[in-house]
Amino acid sequence: MRRENADSKMGGSPASVTEKTDREAAVPPGRLRPVRKRPVHLPNIERYNEPIILFVTVCTKNRKPHFARERVHHILRKVWSESVQYHVGRYVIMPDYVHLFCSPAVDLPESVQEWVAYWRRLTSRELKDFCPIWQRDCWDTQLRRFRSYDEKWAYVVRNPVRKGLVSKPEEWPYQGCLNDLHW
Repeated sequence: MRRENADSKMGGSPASVTEKTDREAAVPPGRLRPVRKRPVHLPNIERYNEPIILFVTVCTKNRKPHFARERVHHILRKVWSESVQYHVGRYVIMPDYVHLFCSPAVDLPESVQEWVAYWRRLTSRELKDFCPIWQRDCWDTQLRRFRSYDEKWAYVVRNPVRKGLVSKPEEWPYQGCLNDLHW
């Protein structure tokens, strides 16, 4: 993608027409945006009497299949239940990643990435035989409307079926809901 210089539009030097901006030079051919090494974590946005519900994905380091085990399921449920910053709603634990929905449990919670780092640290202490267990960062996004929660859940709960691990979503043993997150 090339940008015309303002001088060329006003009769300036045509040589400047082919120059790429620094940002454009950083974009690989065929891509519209620069490649990010880590996801952007935006602050929670308060919306006049609407709840804040976040969708979070956390992966294992090098996508190793450590998670789909009863022991891991039990430890994650315990750590999430003891958390005071966020309430975990629905979740699905896949072999190499976790999808969960959460909502702030206090008025001014810590950032989602700090909270995720907290429960990853506690989980790692219990799962020393898997260390290093976690990918460096997580992916989080704030849901914007009430339909998003149900739509995302309908998609997420089918992940074990899409991966060929079970034939029906309800057969997957590593899923559940710790708290009802009401919209």
